[in-house]
Amino acid sequence: MGLGTAQALTAADALAVVEGDTDARIETINRLAAEPDPRATALIRAMADEAVRVQGERVFIVEGEGAIDAVTGETLATLPEDAGDVMINNRLRSAMDNALAGMELLGAPPDRQREAARTLQRSAFEEPDPSQLALIDKALSGELDAQARQSLELARAAVLLASEDPAQRLSAAQKLGEAKLPIVRPLLQQQIDQESDAGVKAALLDSLKGIDRMLAVGNALAQAFTGISLGSILLLAALGLAITYGLMGVINMAHGELIMIGAYATWLVQSFFRASLPEWFDWYLLVAMPVAFMASALVGAAMERSVIRFLYGRPLETLLATWGISLVLMQAVRSLFGAQNVGVENPSWMSGGITLLGNLNLPWNRIIIIGFALAVLLGVTLMIGKTRLGLFVRGVTQNRPIASCMGVNTARIDTYAFALGSGIAGLAGCALSQIGNVGPDLGQNYIVDSFMVVVLGGVGQLAGTVYAALGLGMLNKFIEGWAGAVLAKIAVLVFIIVFIQKRPQGIFAMKGREV
Repeated sequence: MGLGTAQALTAADALAVVEGDTDARIETINRLAAEPDPRATALIRAMADEAVRVQGERVFIVEGEGAIDAVTGETLATLPEDAGDVMINNRLRSAMDNALAGMELLGAPPDRQREAARTLQRSAFEEPDPSQLALIDKALSGELDAQARQSLELARAAVLLASEDPAQRLSAAQKLGEAKLPIVRPLLQQQIDQESDAGVKAALLDSLKGIDRMLAVGNALAQAFTGISLGSILLLAALGLAITYGLMGVINMAHGELIMIGAYATWLVQSFFRASLPEWFDWYLLVAMPVAFMASALVGAAMERSVIRFLYGRPLETLLATWGISLVLMQAVRSLFGAQNVGVENPSWMSGGITLLGNLNLPWNRIIIIGFALAVLLGVTLMIGKTRLGLFVRGVTQNRPIASCMGVNTARIDTYAFALGSGIAGLAGCALSQIGNVGPDLGQNYIVDSFMVVVLGGVGQLAGTVYAALGLGMLNKFIEGWAGAVLAKIAVLVFIIVFIQKRPQGIFAMKGREV
């Protein structure tokens, strides 16, 4: 008796699904999918799996060597020999996918609900079909995830936008306009071109203008975020140079290679975790940061003790010496790890992103790098301004003979300061490994930009470095938006040249009697 009350699939319905005109078959599939009938559901699933055969007026679902009558549920040991195949074209296959998505919505986990709702929405936007309304309404009547419900409501509005009733079209136009999503725009534009009712057309135009305004805001915010992201990268790359060049006066042309060493140290830590600690792979970056800092700091300390300590006060000679060191470091990396780039994977918590306003995507790796740059900046500022080492660095930088007379070991402080600047460059390499490939030429992409940031901000001024990095990042991305990447680089370079000509001391000038 229970089966009898639940059964709604008739022989006529089963034949209408497997034979006849495509539009009629799609309409029948959508109607059956909206009904709580397990046999209709089984038939649609079997159709999608191409496991349906037809013999006269009987429809069978193939199971192994046997078959089941789709209407009565009768089980046959063997499939009748004269049972023929069912023809399925692309439109039918799409309709069955939509029907299955609608049937799977109720009671499914939130992720599955969102995926199924997006399937129905995409179908409604591409080819609105009034027969889908019953299926969509059935899904909307149940408990749904918020995102899945929004997708289904948009799908319903898209179907109603093709209705013959002007009132329904007006309501659908207003609903689609409220969504303010870029995927809605082509649908509204298409309907405007063929709309005959003046009131509906006005509502469509208002919705289109609202979406265009939102897209413009989203594009502006996207450019601003990209500029801040680039600025944070420039800040990380230039922060170490602000110490070695800005405070110590060393023109370190090997600064880019110190960034490269930090990136390769991150790659080595990743490789170790993948091979030895795969279950902890998501946390390799927390270990890679101190390792990258120490690797670059040790190389920097070795450079200072072996070469640079003999060249203080001779900037041109430090330029030539560090340029030679940069060539040695690049060749050493090529010999150890090869000339090809190596890939560093993002941990799972840095993958994906946040989508806002429909067209504004904020990747997690960029967001975290911005926060990391601010954290490094705060740490360096506190170390230089609040610690004993920072006091000694500032004292030695401002007046080396007096600092020495006060008992400061200036040679040791020089090594510590240079190692600190080099270690910060290693942290920059660790961050850069999360947004691009790591290779022997990685540092060459940032050395010129780093010097431009330090010089523009004011030599020896950390605040100037921050303003210059963010300013150049924003300026470069906004110009790149309408002039292209090459012209943007040229425009930024011309701006820096003109600015330095007018204000050689940079944004923030050094003050005091020593200057």
